[in-house]
Amino acid sequence: MSDPYDVTTIGETMLRISTPPGHALETSTHADLRPAGAESNVASALAGLGRRVAWCGRLPDNPPGRLIASVLRRSNVDLSLVEWCPTGRVGSFYVELETPPTPVRVTYDRADSCAVAMSPDRIDWARLLNTRLLHLTGITPALSAACRETTIDAVQRAKHAKVPISFDINYRGKLWTPEQAAQTLLPLIQQIDLLLIGRSDARDVFGLTGAPEQILTALADRTGAKTIVLTVGGEGVVALCDGTIHREPAQPTTILDRLGAGDALAAGVIHGWLDHDLLKALRYGTALAAKALRTHGDVVTCGPAELDSLIQTASDRPQR
Repeated sequence: MSDPYDVTTIGETMLRISTPPGHALETSTHADLRPAGAESNVASALAGLGRRVAWCGRLPDNPPGRLIASVLRRSNVDLSLVEWCPTGRVGSFYVELETPPTPVRVTYDRADSCAVAMSPDRIDWARLLNTRLLHLTGITPALSAACRETTIDAVQRAKHAKVPISFDINYRGKLWTPEQAAQTLLPLIQQIDLLLIGRSDARDVFGLTGAPEQILTALADRTGAKTIVLTVGGEGVVALCDGTIHREPAQPTTILDRLGAGDALAAGVIHGWLDHDLLKALRYGTALAAKALRTHGDVVTCGPAELDSLIQTASDRPQR
């Protein structure tokens, strides 16, 4: 068996087609094309930070599928666990970027993509679980019954193999109802090592409101997760670990593209978690989230030296 990965992950990667700010999709004459998926976004960011990362998914052996693979390979993400399909399609989504306070509008076209037919029987579990951390999200089990079965199997196998699990709730209201999400996700996040959740997801999926400390305590009581990181929008993040509350404010930044910031935050938190340093994990997470907000596309590119500089200075002066 080869050396273990730092992180492995499973999910769907789609093509993101976005129009410039202020350009409606139905009248736009050009668009930006990039791969995007919650799990591969995290994988790409971590690979850029020098972590050994593998993404497991299904891609069609056609130009869109190969485009996604090419971009992920350039990010140094290991694709040896990808199942290539002789036919089929990748999912896509259209993004109409707007400046605040106008919300970004997203239109999905992901039905019957190759990803929705993933099966636990076709995954090399020995290699996937040869890792320091398995990262999953609540998007994958919402895609189809097969994806749900695969996610459940992944959690069960990881726990049996004593592989740590991180799980980002990442609720998508266009895929399932809050009741469906809660029923599926709550059993999956029992006793996991790292739980990531946004304040709105805590409210919508689990009915939790109040101060961040109250939400974290309730989540700890319901899940027994060892470390819980709650994102609170412009206020930053609040975490609960071993009964202690930790806070990290959001970094001030301009906003060019609001998609992908949550995945960047997850990558930063995981990067610090792998080094057993929660306080630095929270600083890494907020720094990468801020960088993602001022970066076009869902994937943030940042090396270790740059990330360290981002958490050491809040100045926008050139670093010379």
